[in-house]
Amino acid sequence: MNRRDAIGRVALLMGGAVIGAEFFVSGCKSPVAGDVKDLAKPETIAYMDEVAETILPRTSTPGAKDAKVGAFMNVMVRDCYAPEDQKVFTEGLGKIDDATERKYSVKFIKADAKQRAAVLADLDKEAAAYNKSKKKEDPNHFYTMVKQLTLLGYFTSEEGCTKALRYLPIPGKFDGNYPYKKGDKAWALA
Repeated sequence: MNRRDAIGRVALLMGGAVIGAEFFVSGCKSPVAGDVKDLAKPETIAYMDEVAETILPRTSTPGAKDAKVGAFMNVMVRDCYAPEDQKVFTEGLGKIDDATERKYSVKFIKADAKQRAAVLADLDKEAAAYNKSKKKEDPNHFYTMVKQLTLLGYFTSEEGCTKALRYLPIPGKFDGNYPYKKGDKAWALA
């Protein structure tokens, strides 16, 4: 799967354009790097892993933490986001903690799974409402970025591609009438 296909699939899952896609396609070199050195700290990567794991938890397939989505987010924000989106993303990570503390009086990392899911569900609703009324010049919503990077990182990782999707490393002939069984996983082509 090439980068362009991966971005298209995540955009399809998200129902719109992927933030930073122009940099992804061009080779992920932001013209001017912002101050994102804190994203590379092990505790920040672990925090982003926990947020991503809440979005895509481990079930019968690996979760986002297994796919090391936190490290993926660090690289993508550092190398592929415009400085204004880098700022929104880094500030947004603190807003997740703020929302958790307002609702449950604990930091996100100390909250239980149900509390984390509730906080992220609230942020998802907030982001959806914001995106509906967002003007072109308005900044992107941080949670939209977090969710997009979680999906992109997971479904382009080895774990997501080979264990959450049906993986066929060398596809056979095209069969446009291949029988579909309810509950079948989607295909991942490398």
